[in-house]
Amino acid sequence: AQLSCLARLLAAKNLTGDFSSFPPDLLLFFDPSEVRAETCREFYARASRGNLDLLPRGSSRRTRLLRGALSCLGVRGRRLEPPQLLSLGALVCDTEPGTIPASHPAVLENLKLCPALTGAQQDALNALLLTGHTKYGDPSSWDLHTLQDLGPLVLALNQTTLGLVAEAAREDFRRSIAAAYSSQGHSQREKSLILLRAFAAASASSHPRLKRSSDRCESEPITASSIADPLLLLNYNTEQFDLCLSNEVLIENLEALVDLSLPTQYLQVLKEKLDRIFPSGIPEEQLKRLGPVSRLYTGEEISRWSVASNTTLAALLSPSGGEWEDSQVQQLLSRYLALGGSLTGPLLQEIGGRRLCNLREEQIQQIPAEAVGTAGQLNISSCSQDKKEQLYRKAREAFASLAGTPAKYYCRIWPYLGGAPAEDLKHLANAGVAIDMDLDTFLALNPEELQKLSVTDVKNLLGENLPELKKAENEPAVRSWVKRQSQRELDCVLGIGLQGGLEEPTGTPTPPQPPTSASATSTATTSPAVTLLTTLLATSSPSAASPSSVPLPAVTSRATTSAGVGTNPAGATHSTSTPVPSPTSAPAATLNTNTPLPNPSSAPAATHSTVSSVPHST
Repeated sequence: AQLSCLARLLAAKNLTGDFSSFPPDLLLFFDPSEVRAETCREFYARASRGNLDLLPRGSSRRTRLLRGALSCLGVRGRRLEPPQLLSLGALVCDTEPGTIPASHPAVLENLKLCPALTGAQQDALNALLLTGHTKYGDPSSWDLHTLQDLGPLVLALNQTTLGLVAEAAREDFRRSIAAAYSSQGHSQREKSLILLRAFAAASASSHPRLKRSSDRCESEPITASSIADPLLLLNYNTEQFDLCLSNEVLIENLEALVDLSLPTQYLQVLKEKLDRIFPSGIPEEQLKRLGPVSRLYTGEEISRWSVASNTTLAALLSPSGGEWEDSQVQQLLSRYLALGGSLTGPLLQEIGGRRLCNLREEQIQQIPAEAVGTAGQLNISSCSQDKKEQLYRKAREAFASLAGTPAKYYCRIWPYLGGAPAEDLKHLANAGVAIDMDLDTFLALNPEELQKLSVTDVKNLLGENLPELKKAENEPAVRSWVKRQSQRELDCVLGIGLQGGLEEPTGTPTPPQPPTSASATSTATTSPAVTLLTTLLATSSPSAASPSSVPLPAVTSRATTSAGVGTNPAGATHSTSTPVPSPTSAPAATLNTNTPLPNPSSAPAATHSTVSSVPHST
């Protein structure tokens, strides 16, 4: 991922013109469309020296790389010429099988660069060698030097090709490897062993099988000292291996034998011998020693094993013995639990999350919470929702002591959050500590529980990873969650451009705001206070103070504003004047709402008792 990002960065900065200073591995991640036509031959020649295993075989990036190279080199058909082969290098490993026999024989040198050939490519390779039109000549003429020159291609030789090689040449080849074996390093020894085993298997299959009726070992009996020889299998085909290996030597040296990484047909011989030695079933102490032989047993045979201790189960599950089939592991665990066994943290690590999901719910229920707490990070993404919830509850119990430190708690429980209810997720989101949940974990949450989270919950959970949510907006769970949220809240709280939320309703009249004392106006026809004041003035004594000198009580919000009263653009209130009836000796009083109304509390007392008793209408 880092190489890919770096390649994109260099391309963005237009630094792909001069690639001679870049390592070949980095060039594998360049976009072929960025490669210039005038330098493409040099580019692909350098890129072909990179480690192609960095790109998965069959991936789109690796396919584009080959297509770009073929286009650059002007390849139109299947045949590849020496100059093209020189530029393609290891990229030839991804060509179609038909390209091998159709190309110049120099293609064999390119094929030596391939970590592995497909079955169809191996058949094509043998077809080319059998023509005799290569620099190696006809297989019947091969000698030790020819086999050594073939190098890794000897692993792809089939029975037909190898059967044409002289026996003396094969023996010389075996001895040459044996001579160099002791001086080789560890990694080179492993390669030599792989080569020898493949060569031995091919050599054994090229010989006619001995008749069983002889029923005797025609080679040297296999002993503990001969088992230590890595070239053991070159001296025994499968039938002689069976006849020359005694039961006593097998039982005493079982671990040493399985450590030889024997081909499957030789492992099958060991299984058949063990079944004959223990017709009533293999004892538990021997089960621990089976190694890769255990992988040859069927589920029905495993159901009869005596797997009672966790040490036996751990030895059987060890990856050093090779890959198990899921059905075999299911039967093995069922047998162990049926015999009263308990799954521990280390055992759960050996089992792995994917196979743990294959257990039945009642079997998962038997797993102690402390085992989940010591199992490390298990990938339970393939579990059903019910099983995820089971495992989450156990994990929550196991990590309960860390709940006071949310960051540490999250680091331990995140693999199990796919089974968490919304209530727990909300608690985690509002713990006051940034947990920065990654997008993969977020998308693995229970979709039903995800819909119950608020916009703020999601923001707090993702933290600095919130922008990543935009990339997943088309995920069904995310799309459904967005539709439930307010679009305004999505914009204001998240601000990452998510669309599709609920819009605010439009076209609804704004409710009237209550008037304030500064803007309230009154009319004679609707104001009770003005009506009362008019009556009082009409009945007052001529000797009383003039109405114009009597302060009017303030009109409060109880007054009803006339529909004709409005506000001008400057904010002033329109005047609404209503003549107030008065005694004949007094001029008509006028209410002008443009003039601030006095506060009753500061007005002088009126001389007429009826006027002074006017209540304050607030």
